[in-house]
Formats: sequence, structure tokens, C-alpha cells
Amino acid sequence: FSLKELHGIFPWLVESIFGSLDGIIVGWNLRCLQGRTNPTEYSVALDFLDPSGPMMKLVYKLQAEEYRYDFPVSYLPGPVKASIHEQVLPECSLYHNKVQFPSSGGLGLNLALNPFEYYMFYFAISLITQKNSPATHHVSPSNSAYFILVDTYLKCFLPTEGSVLPPPSSNPGGAIPSPTPRSPAVPFTSYGMHHTSLLKRHIAHQPSVNADPASQEIWRSETLLQIFVEMWLHHYSLEMYQKMQSPHVKLEVLHYRLSISSKHHGSPAQSSYQALHAYQESFKPTEEHVLVVRLLVKHLHAFSNSLKPEPLSPSAHSHTASPLEEFKRVVIPRFVQEKLYIFLQHCFGHWPLDASFRAVLEMWLSYLQPWRYAPEKPPQSAEPLPRSVSEKWAAFIQENLLMYTKLFVGFLNRALRTDLVSPKNALMVFRVAKVFAQPNLAEMILKGEQLFLEPELVIPHRQHRLFMTPTLGGSFFSSWPSTITDASFKVKSHVYSLEGQDFQYKQMFGTEVRNLVLKLAQLICQAQQTAKSISDHSAETLASQSFFSWFRFTPSEMNGSYTGNDLDEIGQDSIKKTDEYLEKALEYLCQIFKLNEAQLTQMMMKCGTAPDENGKKQLPDCIESEDGLILTPLGRYQIINGLRRFEVQYQGDTELQPIRSYENATLVRLLFRLSSALNERFADQMDVLCSREDFVGRLCRYHLTNPHLVQKIRYSPMAKDRTNQNWGPRISLRFLASYRTLISLLMIYFIASWFHVGPVGCTFIILIGYFLYAVIMTFFSEGWKPHEH
Repeated sequence: FSLKELHGIFPWLVESIFGSLDGIIVGWNLRCLQGRTNPTEYSVALDFLDPSGPMMKLVYKLQAEEYRYDFPVSYLPGPVKASIHEQVLPECSLYHNKVQFPSSGGLGLNLALNPFEYYMFYFAISLITQKNSPATHHVSPSNSAYFILVDTYLKCFLPTEGSVLPPPSSNPGGAIPSPTPRSPAVPFTSYGMHHTSLLKRHIAHQPSVNADPASQEIWRSETLLQIFVEMWLHHYSLEMYQKMQSPHVKLEVLHYRLSISSKHHGSPAQSSYQALHAYQESFKPTEEHVLVVRLLVKHLHAFSNSLKPEPLSPSAHSHTASPLEEFKRVVIPRFVQEKLYIFLQHCFGHWPLDASFRAVLEMWLSYLQPWRYAPEKPPQSAEPLPRSVSEKWAAFIQENLLMYTKLFVGFLNRALRTDLVSPKNALMVFRVAKVFAQPNLAEMILKGEQLFLEPELVIPHRQHRLFMTPTLGGSFFSSWPSTITDASFKVKSHVYSLEGQDFQYKQMFGTEVRNLVLKLAQLICQAQQTAKSISDHSAETLASQSFFSWFRFTPSEMNGSYTGNDLDEIGQDSIKKTDEYLEKALEYLCQIFKLNEAQLTQMMMKCGTAPDENGKKQLPDCIESEDGLILTPLGRYQIINGLRRFEVQYQGDTELQPIRSYENATLVRLLFRLSSALNERFADQMDVLCSREDFVGRLCRYHLTNPHLVQKIRYSPMAKDRTNQNWGPRISLRFLASYRTLISLLMIYFIASWFHVGPVGCTFIILIGYFLYAVIMTFFSEGWKPHEH
């Protein structure tokens, strides 16, 4: 094909691979393509889209001719789209000199992109635009072709070793030039300061462009990263985030929400409606999206940590540093920090309170630990001791203070609203506590807070943004003046640039957050006690089961109590894991915030999490009144969070309880009438038999009465007068209506028929066997709960 023909089919080819922007055309569906299920298609796709594969060769071939392709602005992230429509130029240099008016008869604004940008735009945005198909839920995102390609592109264009590989060129000795600047087709005003390209700045200081071939290709690394960050993270604007932190705006939003329920919507609610509408953007990240962002964060840490040590001579640095080394130095603070912080803030505040938050949590923890991706290896030792965080990371912690402190408070608020008895929720608390308990980390965070809280010098109002721009001092890489290198000012600049000048900082090691940690420790203790009670109950239930229980009612079936829990379906191993996670999390929290044993003991006694005298789980906190037990606020909190509960039982006449799913409704009614007729006919005789003190009286009392009903009822907050009810001795045949009983009898008759025993003889054997069983049980009736038969 000629270049002109390739130029014509290139947009169609890209759309056929990655799908259309509106999601209608699925394309190759790289997110669901896995080597385990489709090995042939998987390998072909990876080979074709590899950085050295046919597709990228086509991109570079078209790049050499400086072709341009239109990308609709309407599919860009919300803040960028809104900014361009308002004719305000975004800060990111990726959009500079690319916005163009539509041609005659066209609709909407477009970006004029070169082939490399166009290809990467489609590749990155396909993670967002392509809807999940039913098969996606059964696919592991980390094994998909899309995930592997992201990893491959990051390793190729952001290498941790060596330099960026030059693209293949059709001209011997030639090179693909970097994109040439284009004059703006639309008059735009710019907010903030312009971030000039790393390539342009570097070439300006180079005596010859050809002296360093890597300078011609650094634009691919910068463009790739900008596209990934813009498409995956820039869905929430910093200005709107800071605006929503204002108490006045929060009050407006609350006023709007209250006005929704009223019949009259007046003009006062209009401004709050606009604020709420602007804040609640339609974009909602998926778990797969977060996993890809985590891959990006991990690679950027490894890329940044591969920076060569700076030379001792400052003058040597300015002449010998390659553009790739300069890029490594600023890649995280300049390109990622702000957008990732806003992205995490939104996830922490809006992600559902379920186990899927683990993906967000691990992405956050990956960003907090750049030392995990450093090239040096920890010394090998016989005992695996916690690795201390080196002082060399103090600057990173201080310049990312809000990532550690404010997001930690956000996680505390989430953890206080989750069920910590769940193993997955307990694991998340354990993971966060373990990371923050690394030796020397809490001390460095505390040092960063102290630097922020130092008395401020004279800082002109709203001048903090100037210090975050590369124009100060002539170049982003120029040596900063001595006043800016002050550590305290760097921390303040970081905090105010993200949260605004009016931000009221909440200290991580202050009294308010410490109280939240104590509340979390209290919930952990209560969750441990609940898990232990569930485990003990499950063990008792298993131990009490016997072969005979399959042929008769268990007490829970007769009184209608529910003693199950979600953990019963998980098993004893998971309950044990939960207890281990919570125990270690509590230990780590004590290390981080210097909690002592006396505080924990006092807290546990105050909340009443210790077991009662019988070793069983206590009832919810109540007070006794004339009408029975009344829940206290603490008791209501315990029930809502599943920490304690009442034994829910049917406390009326067991003969009149609702028909169960395991019972035959017709038989229940017929047997009830028969039992009622027998009880009415022989009531006096049964009273006389049960009043006898000999063995016959004990046998009748065991089978015809239920004297322990009062003991059952006392576990419920019912009125006291209910405990005085007594229905006297009676016959109950309802157990014969149970499907389990009927199936058991059929099995016995069927087995008996093998031995040539007829129905009459089998019935006689069953009655004799039960009579012997009843006699034996009567002798030991003092240690058993009575049954009705």
C-alpha cells in the first residue's frame, strides 16, 4: 500500500482494533482476550500490537509524513472537555496547539493528533469506553491482553534500564522527528502557567540535536505518560474538588438535597443544584480500571527510582544529564501526583463499602511505598524482620504528605462503617496497619506534619501555585532558590496546592484522629469477640449433631430460632484468619499511635466486649424497665453493626407457629387437629401421669412437657409477663409433618423390605426401638433439654 492509502485506512484500522469511542464497535476486545482461553488470538494480538510489531511500524511510517487525525473533544475526560468548550486551554501540554474548529458542516471541536498520539489515545480510552460484557466478569484483568500490552508499552517507552529504543525507520540512518509545533486554530486563554515540553527545554540547551539521538525520542515517553494519566486519572477537576471542600458549598449541597423532598423548588436551590451537578460527574471507575492504574503507579516508581545518582559537581549535571534522566526526576510530582490524589479522594468517598475496595486500597498502598520498587535489595537474614524505611524517602513523604495523612483518615472513616467480622474487610484493615507500622515511617510522617505546622513566613496570597510551575527560575530543572528549598515551605506548597489556601489540616497524630483510631480499635475488639462467639457456636453445633438428629427435630427447628451467620458459610479456617488479621492489625495500630495495654483494657471494659460468666456472647446493651428490656444507644449500635444480637425465637405456642418450608402444610393442619382432639380427650389423664414422682412420671414429663420454656424466653427483650405462660402436658404430632421425618421413615421401610420385614413389623420395631431410646433418655433427662413428641 502507498502512504496515502495507509493514511486513509489508519483510523478505520485503529477503531477495528480498540473499538469505537461510543462503545458500539467492540473491536478485538483486548480486555477479555486471555491466553488460557484463546491462545492463538492472544499471541497474534500481542505480536501485532507489540512496540516493534507491524502496527507500531505503520504508526512510525505515518509519523514521518506528519499526517494528522481528528479526535472528538466530546470523548475527552470531563474537566478537559468542559475547559476546551469554555475556550480555556488545559494546563497539560498534550492539548496545546491541537484544538481545531470543525470543518464546514461538521459538528463539535476536534483534536488534531499525530499518528502516535491518535493510536495511544484510542488504546488508553478503550479501557474507559468499552462496556463490560457478561464474559468480562469471569476474566482476570491482570491476565488479559490489554493489561499485558500496558505493561509492555510502559517498559518500552519508560525503561528502567538503558534508553528508549529508537523506532524502526525506512530511511537508513534516519530518525523519526518529534512533532513540530502548530499554530493554534482556536483563540484560547490559558489557566495556570504553561508546562513547556521536556524535549523543547532539553534541545534548547543542547549544542546539537544530533549529538543526543535520545532527545528526538523522549517525546514518545512524555506523550505516552500524559495520555495514560489524562485518560485514566483526569476525570475529576482540582478546582471543583477544592470548591466542594468549602463549608459554604457543602451547606448549599445539603440545602439542595433537602429541597428535593419538598414540593416547592425555588430559586435559592438553583446555585446548589449547579454545584451538585458539577461535582457529581458521571464517570465511575471500575475495578479493572483501578488495577491498570496500579500497574502504572508501580512502574512509575520503578522508573523514577532508576535515576542515576547525581554528580557531585552541579555544573556537570546541567551538561551531562540526558532528557530521560531529567524526565525520571520529575515524572511523579509533575505528571501524576495531583491527578492521582483527586482520583483517590473520589474513590475513598464514593466506592461501595464492600470487598471490591481492595483494588483501590492496594493502588494507594503501592503509591505510598516507592521503596518497594527501588533497585537495591534488602539484606538477607535468617529471620524476616520488618524493613525499616530509609531516611532518603523523607523528602518523598513530605512532598506527598496528604497521600499519607488525609487518605489515612478517609480509610479510618470507611473502616468504621464496615463489618470487620468479614475476613475480606479484616484483611484490608490489616494491610493498611501493616504498611503504616513499617519502622521509621510513622516518625517521618510526624516530621512532615511538624514541618507543615511550623509558623508561616510571609507568603503572598495565592502565590503558592507559582512555585509548582517550571517557569520559576527559567526552567523546571533549574536550581531552586534557597528560600524554596526550605522543607517546611515545600510541605506547605504541596498541601495548599492540592487543598486550597483555606484548608484546615487535620493532624494524623492529633487528638481527633487518635480518637478515631481508638474507635477502630474498639470495633476490632468487638469483632474479635463476635468471631470467637460464632466460631464457638459453630463448633458446639457440629459437636451436638448426631445420627439421631436426622430422625427427629433439633431445638432450633422447634423454637424457630436463628443462630446462623454469614461466616457459617465460609468455614472455621476463614474465621481463624479473621481473628489473626484483626489481632495483628490491633498490634500494628498500637505501634503506630503508641497505644498501651491499659488503654485497650479500659476500652474493652467500657464497651463490654468481654464474655459473660457462662462464656457465651452477651446480649446487646439494655436496661430493664416495667415493660421488659429496652435497648440503649450502645445496644442499638451493637445490633446495627452485627456485634451482638438477641436470640430470635418463636415464643408463642409451638403448635401454632407458622408452617415451615420443610413441612407439609396439609399434614401440619391434619396432625394439629388430631393432637388437639387427643389433648382435649386425655388432658386429665396426662396431668395425673405427669404429677407422679416415679419413673413413669419422669417418662411422661420428659415427653409431654416443656418446663425450660422460661429459660429460653429470658434471652429476648420481651415483656416479663410472657415468661409465665405454661401450656401444660400435651401430645404433639407435628414432627410427622416434616419432610425429613417422612423421608427417614420411607428409607427405613425400604431397607426393612430388603430383609423381608413388612410395614406392620417394621412399625412395631420402630416403636420398640423408640421406647428403649426414650427409657434411656429419661434416666439422663436432667442433663438434656426436653423435647415434645
